[in-house]
Amino acid sequence: MRLLTFLVPEETPAGPATVQCTGVVIGDDVIDLTDPAVGLPAEMDSLLGMGEEALERAADAATSSARRFRLDEVQLLAPVPVPPKVLAIGMNYRAHAAEMGRELPEHQYWFNKQRTSVIGPTEDIVVPAVSEQVDYEGELGIVIGRRAKSVPAERWLDVVAGFTVLNDVSVRDWQRHSPTFTMGKSFNTHCPMGPWIVTPDEVGDPTALSLRTTVNGEIRQDATTADLIFRPAEMIEYLTTVFPLEPGDVLSTGTPAGVGAAFRPPRWLRPGDTVRIEIERVGVLENHVVAEVPVAPPPEPVVDDRR
Repeated sequence: MRLLTFLVPEETPAGPATVQCTGVVIGDDVIDLTDPAVGLPAEMDSLLGMGEEALERAADAATSSARRFRLDEVQLLAPVPVPPKVLAIGMNYRAHAAEMGRELPEHQYWFNKQRTSVIGPTEDIVVPAVSEQVDYEGELGIVIGRRAKSVPAERWLDVVAGFTVLNDVSVRDWQRHSPTFTMGKSFNTHCPMGPWIVTPDEVGDPTALSLRTTVNGEIRQDATTADLIFRPAEMIEYLTTVFPLEPGDVLSTGTPAGVGAAFRPPRWLRPGDTVRIEIERVGVLENHVVAEVPVAPPPEPVVDDRR
């Protein structure tokens, strides 16, 4: 099953508006899960938080009278537009560690991307005015489906709603400002995600998927998730040892070799580029790159010196 979040135009008492919905993809159609015939929430984290009941209703939506749209008629958002947490693991592909001159990590190295950086598959990646060192990182994302703490590795799949494609866009010079990486990983628009969540039954073994990233049609990353150092089961066990994961949390599982920073000279993203990430059985995420539009400074405050 493929679950997504999308926008559709709709007439409201106040006039035309754009309405957010959750949906399930059936062929080239999207079934609106917020339609009263199905009655699920418009927020994906809330839908997932309802558990198996919601997923069963979503799976049965194809036989309901809920309204349908053509997939090319709707605007896709990130499948979880506002995740409770976005956590990413660093140096988790053997070949990527080698290209960066790093030893294989002994422990998992996690950092967070601010959730305000999340965008969908139709939105633009912005190169900020403060840096030219903007890099791509094609990654497999895991979407959490239930609140979970202290999950043993053998039960990891019990807490997973599905998988998505994620671009861990990185501003490399700002990434070096802090050992946590957070500043360089959290610029606005620097977490493209989508186009949907694919449930585990359709993905199969997540450690046997091809992953390819191209920039303007040129292959930059061409790998498989078999090169992962720490696998999803280990990741979820490790994280939930410390804190709970919640419905809608997104885990980004690391990037393979071929990032722009590893080229000599580095090959940073530039306005006008198109980044395409394709993961077998999960989907394709494609975003254009644009320059930051300067924001006009606020007007000078008026100072009244009268006493």
